[in-house]
Amino acid sequence: MIDRVTVPQNRLERRKLRTRTALISAAQSLLAAGNQNVPVLQITQLADVGMGSFYNHFETKEQLFEAAVDNALEALGDVLDALTDHLTDPAEIFAQSLRLTGRLHRLAPKMSKVVLSAAPGQMSSDRGLAARARRDLASGIEAGRFSIPDLDLTLVVVSGAVVFLGQLLHDQPDRDDAAASDRITEDLLRFVGVPDEEARAICAQPLPDLQQLLADTAIC
Repeated sequence: MIDRVTVPQNRLERRKLRTRTALISAAQSLLAAGNQNVPVLQITQLADVGMGSFYNHFETKEQLFEAAVDNALEALGDVLDALTDHLTDPAEIFAQSLRLTGRLHRLAPKMSKVVLSAAPGQMSSDRGLAARARRDLASGIEAGRFSIPDLDLTLVVVSGAVVFLGQLLHDQPDRDDAAASDRITEDLLRFVGVPDEEARAICAQPLPDLQQLLADTAIC
């Protein structure tokens, strides 16, 4: 997973970017392993950078972990946006994002575990997956595609389904992630008011090549 910033032309700035990227990648590896209680020295060793370099970018390791989570959330969100930008129906956009997110738990396990590690704090964030889900649900309401009396409560249901599906797929590696993702998405479409047959048809539509885009963007 790479840091989401424009690569600078200046050599010094490029070196700083490489250092920051290495630190964020190291932090994401620790988050994915559930191992945040480590000294800064261990983080810099994992990133293969000098101890002093850490404090050129982050004041505390908590600040680094926050940046690592934000990076993962935004990277995943950008992938989903790129794969749905050709769609116009809010129900199809919502469904495709959910179906792809389910598959991402297997195709990008490190990123998935980073996102899951930060799940409790995502609901109120204006960035990342929850913010995008809120946006898509609101678009569906505005277009008359969804019947949602309380957007916040619906977002709780959707976010919970995404998070616990991800954890289930990690806990049960033999489970079919595509079938599970499509089943959950179909149920959520019904939950927001899409008729049964239409929900089933939407979830049977072909998906774009997620694996290729992940490879192109160096997300793992």
